[in-house]
Amino acid sequence: MRHHKLQIDQSIIVVEPGRPAADEVTILERKGMGHPDTLADHLAERLSRVYSRYTLDAFGAVLHHNFDKLALLGGACEVRYGSGRMLAPVRVLVNGRTARSCGDQAIPVEDLVTETVRAFFAERLPELDGHLSVELNITGNPSPGAVITDGAVADRTVWFAPRSLDDLRERRTRLANDTSLGTGWAPENRFESFARELVDRLAAPGDFTRENTWCGSDIKLMGYATADEADVVMCVPQKSAHVPSRTAYVANREKVLAECHRLAAERLGGIPVRFRINVRDILERDELYLTYTGSSIESGDEGVVGRGNRVNGLITPLRPMNMEGANGKNPVYHVGKLYNVAARRLARRLHEETGDYAEVHLISATGQRLDRPWRVLVRLAAPDPQMDKVHALVFETLDGFPALTDEILTTELLLS
Repeated sequence: MRHHKLQIDQSIIVVEPGRPAADEVTILERKGMGHPDTLADHLAERLSRVYSRYTLDAFGAVLHHNFDKLALLGGACEVRYGSGRMLAPVRVLVNGRTARSCGDQAIPVEDLVTETVRAFFAERLPELDGHLSVELNITGNPSPGAVITDGAVADRTVWFAPRSLDDLRERRTRLANDTSLGTGWAPENRFESFARELVDRLAAPGDFTRENTWCGSDIKLMGYATADEADVVMCVPQKSAHVPSRTAYVANREKVLAECHRLAAERLGGIPVRFRINVRDILERDELYLTYTGSSIESGDEGVVGRGNRVNGLITPLRPMNMEGANGKNPVYHVGKLYNVAARRLARRLHEETGDYAEVHLISATGQRLDRPWRVLVRLAAPDPQMDKVHALVFETLDGFPALTDEILTTELLLS
């Protein structure tokens, strides 16, 4: 297969036109707002943004940090029709590293983190009020490679304890912090868009959840679709305080099913869609997806950053994908975050430019310039794209990392 290769500085850019478009079979998963893995992702990202904004306001720069190893350990709970209660708290393991000072000015890391965790759960799962155990496992240990000699202080020893902003090398040149990659593709097919919309309608604040207060947020959807039909399995919890009986539970489940069929008819062009909801229910034994908080984190389940939705909000094993956990990473130079967001956006723009399928892979080498990835691979279904426009879009994206950092810090951009 012919391809176009361009080398700029240390970066090699390869464009492969005429690649086959995506398979007509779609397999996907989406985890809703209250799924433990989504909670872990979103909390880690909230912590990164709170810390970043604090240090930016206090010192004029985002100091070094990462919260992308955060984990949630489920509590214990009992539910009854019409009520429920927590028996053991949910444990929030805030694992990571931060700078705790800049020069002689301290940063109240423990207070920032604890307040943010409690505010996050007050918003997402208010029933957990008084039932959270926040465990801080945060260090300021330097990364490997700081060799002690009789000469100057090695840069890496002060990454998490800067004497001044002069110790932040990224203020001079932004370098990739890791050897990693970002992946993106476009366009989504209608089933992928439908799955995201359906889960969000049931799990996120909106008309459906306001009208149906029994609906929990720990929605999970698994789907299989072709051009002619689709099959969907969903887990939809109900909140026990709003479900007075088994009959009410069954009626609520039927409401969910009706909403699924309604949205499918609007979005999927009339193809037959089979929905199955809460397939593990055993009605006659009252073994139901009935929860106190609306999330399985209340009772034994766990959540870990990076195990849930990718930055496009889906898990799509037949599409190009990587396992980076983008949430909680430093937004200034962590490639596992920035390259995934940038690759997705570049793929969208290439799709708009060519009118066809586009796929982008950005691959870093530790210590190389952030805006000059070690490798850039662009795969296009279009057989004869205008290479000057393709290259222009690539470099426009690579030059846009400072603006992307600003966007992450100033908006509520969701990365899963």
